[in-house]
Amino acid sequence: MERRHFLMGAAAAVSARPMLASPNDTVRVACVGVRGQGRSHINNYLKMQNVEIAAICDIDESILNDRVAMVEKASGKKPAAYTDLRKLLEDKNIDAISIATPNHNHTLQTIWALQAGKDVYVEKPCSHNIFECKQIVAAAKKYNRIVQHGVNARSSPGVQEAIQKMRDGLIGDVYMARGLCFKWRDTIGRAKPEPVPAGVHYDLWLGPAPQHEFTRNRFHYNWHWFWDYGNGDIGNQGIHEMDIARWGLGVTYPTKVSAIGGHFMFDDDQETPNTLTATYEFNENGKHKMLVFEVRHWISNHEAGIGETRGRNGRVDSNTVGNLFYGSKGYLAIDGYNKYYTFLGRDQQPGPSANEGGNNWQNFIDVVRSRDTSKQNNRIEEGAVSCVLMHLANISYRVGRTLHFDPTTMTIPGDKEANALLTRKYRAPFVVPEKV
Repeated sequence: MERRHFLMGAAAAVSARPMLASPNDTVRVACVGVRGQGRSHINNYLKMQNVEIAAICDIDESILNDRVAMVEKASGKKPAAYTDLRKLLEDKNIDAISIATPNHNHTLQTIWALQAGKDVYVEKPCSHNIFECKQIVAAAKKYNRIVQHGVNARSSPGVQEAIQKMRDGLIGDVYMARGLCFKWRDTIGRAKPEPVPAGVHYDLWLGPAPQHEFTRNRFHYNWHWFWDYGNGDIGNQGIHEMDIARWGLGVTYPTKVSAIGGHFMFDDDQETPNTLTATYEFNENGKHKMLVFEVRHWISNHEAGIGETRGRNGRVDSNTVGNLFYGSKGYLAIDGYNKYYTFLGRDQQPGPSANEGGNNWQNFIDVVRSRDTSKQNNRIEEGAVSCVLMHLANISYRVGRTLHFDPTTMTIPGDKEANALLTRKYRAPFVVPEKV
């Protein structure tokens, strides 16, 4: 797909579709994949006026039954229960699908929902590989639906203000960004193959991924650390910070990417690196800029005070999750998703700051109602570009060399091994289509 088709502007036409509902009408949402982050989806929709959680879908029946009971107790209405998303999508009264399944299912499930005429909120990262980045954007365009990417900072007034301050020149010419993903991640140990637990529809969970014996390490949450399903911590926690870093720099695709790292300290089942440093070069609009992204898994310092907060027990937070931007007049730190502060001039005097959060789910519902994408904070087109950066870092790490990326063809010229990792072999019938 040509870059001009992949990077659609903010004025993509959805206004031709009739308005779904008046502000007082009910939007009927189905939550899909509800064990971990999916529970946050449920909790957010339950708080909204004129939003009904009409259905719950999960391949683990014990989780499914628990969440159905949770919604019924909170709302007084029992949602429909499904283990197979394809069956759920046959319900024409469902307006929107909210997806929090593992990464390897995100794109295909989004495409299915779009084909069924639904709007979609899809968790980060929206794709498992670069081919899927292209296909999810193409599907959103073809089916003329709202697709919201689950990177919460885009709906945070605090972060929005930080980006605008940089656009207005507060720290001068912004030439470099750093994304920080320092989270304590203990060993996952080793897990032996075992029978699939009762009530788990494992074939549906595997979806596009290769057939593999069931192990506890390849299932709930720890799937993040296997290439078949996840993208490591740069694609788990890190995609939030990657999106902010790219947004703040005001760039799209890099021309050069180099990543090194490894799986340190632990001898366990994990395949993805727990420590990674990726460096990107950008050359756009006559500007040369740089992005450095760091993943650390253990003891680390709190750079620029990011994460330097104390809990109830008086201990310093073990995580440092945020961004740093460097300019000709100072630097700006974003701490998490809501807070920023600045240091200006050679003396690094404190400058403007703010701490205000938002609600990415509410923004999605608002746009579903209005069909006004100019008010949408987290368009899938932007999310897909940030995911490309994350995928390029993983590819560079896996092949062990610098990549020279061609944004026009969305390929890595002259590198057959790296290009093979732009997509995957899909397990039928869970195939992301070449033509959506």
